[in-house]
Amino acid sequence: MTITSADVGQGLARARPARASAGPVGRRHPTPPAPVTVIVPAYNESASIADTIRSLRAQTMVPAEIIVVDDCSTDGTGDVARALGVTVVRPPRNTGSKAGAQSFALTRVRTGFTVAIDADTALAPDAIERLARAFDDPRVAAASGTVLPRHVNTIWERGRYIEYLFAFFFYKRVQDQYGAPLISSGCFSMYRSQALRDAGGWSNRTLAEDMDLTWTLYERGHSVRFVDDAVCYPLEPHDYRFMSCQLRRWSHGFVQNVRTHWRLLLDVPFLRQAVAVACWDAVFASLVYLLLLPLVAVVLQNPWLLLGYVIDLPAVAVPVLAAAAPRREIGRALASLPAFFVLRTVNAVFFLGAVWGEWVRGRSLRVYEKGH
Repeated sequence: MTITSADVGQGLARARPARASAGPVGRRHPTPPAPVTVIVPAYNESASIADTIRSLRAQTMVPAEIIVVDDCSTDGTGDVARALGVTVVRPPRNTGSKAGAQSFALTRVRTGFTVAIDADTALAPDAIERLARAFDDPRVAAASGTVLPRHVNTIWERGRYIEYLFAFFFYKRVQDQYGAPLISSGCFSMYRSQALRDAGGWSNRTLAEDMDLTWTLYERGHSVRFVDDAVCYPLEPHDYRFMSCQLRRWSHGFVQNVRTHWRLLLDVPFLRQAVAVACWDAVFASLVYLLLLPLVAVVLQNPWLLLGYVIDLPAVAVPVLAAAAPRREIGRALASLPAFFVLRTVNAVFFLGAVWGEWVRGRSLRVYEKGH
């Protein structure tokens, strides 16, 4: 199943109105009330970058400038972007990471606000305008919105679709209520440009530059917001090879950030609790899920114990179906639920591998691998 360009345009109408909404949406601002520069890091993205640029051009809040960082691509990415009339910059050599490409462009930003968006991500037409409203609060330095896969066809895309419905329509809202979203999503976020510069831009010291930046902003006393009706549609990994690259990077990046920011975590109560729960679920729950449960079932010769693999199905299914209902996607959600448990199992393997490599063996992963 594929989300078409029409779905991208209509998707926002199916989402629940956000607390950040303040007035009608749908006006086109020839000159934005708060000028925004968009940075699009791109390495060999010729197949997807045109859709990203077109969705940026179609925004109700028109960006003052769109800067595509052609990170020494070999497939004509820069030519595609240039033909669509945006600014294209190319570093003298490949920066080696999305963080490097974004920071390379940051020196060119002259507006008060900066948007970072992946070159495989399309936006709902008013996504930027909705994010901008979060900055009416002067304490807010970053904001991000809801992420939904553009295509929902393969088992991996379906698993990620359920994961995102659960995370963005339930867990992220809880985090925002407590004023501490765990992460301002790297595929689409907006920042105060000065706060971004003061934080040093995007760091490549970890493989999860968006999490690193979010926690750095907390450390510097800023607020971060989640705006649920600012919707973006990235291309998610469609096969195991690409999914494994993404999960490896995300798992190691999370562990690296906990190691880098552990002192900060002690000072931000809800963030500390959210990270503790994430670590518990990823480490101890994964050990139970992958090792203890099947071992006990074999030792006791009781296959009924394997029902433990789906015992938490209602806890996942209820919020997922509640999120899918207003979008008229209950059928898609029900058909995709089994894929979520496959993805969760694979994710547990990669996270335990990251913990073993980063914390036990002391061998930190530093090579940035694309996940699509």
